[in-house]
Amino acid sequence: MTYEDKTLECIECNGNFTFSASEQEFYASKGFENEPKRCPDCRQARKQERSGGFRRPREMHTAVCAECGTECEVPFEPREGRPVYCSDCFASRRQ
Repeated sequence: MTYEDKTLECIECNGNFTFSASEQEFYASKGFENEPKRCPDCRQARKQERSGGFRRPREMHTAVCAECGTECEVPFEPREGRPVYCSDCFASRRQ
C-alpha cells in the first residue's frame, strides 16, 4: 500500500499538522488503526503531563575502560570481574 502525507487537525490546539507517509507506514506496521489526534507538540506535552512533568535523571557511575584505560561514565553500576568499556571502545567492539 502506498501512503501520502495528510494534513490533520489537533484536538488540543486546533492547529494543523502533517501525518507523513512514513509515519503512516510506521503506524500500519505496529497495527495501529487510528490516526493521531494530537500534533507532535501536544503529544509531547501530554506525555510529560502523565509522567509528572519530569523524568528522573539517569544515574551515572564512574569507571575505567578495560580496553584503553580512560576514565568514563556509564549508566550502570560496574561489578567486580566484569569489564567496562568507554563508548568509543564499546562501539569498536560491536563492529
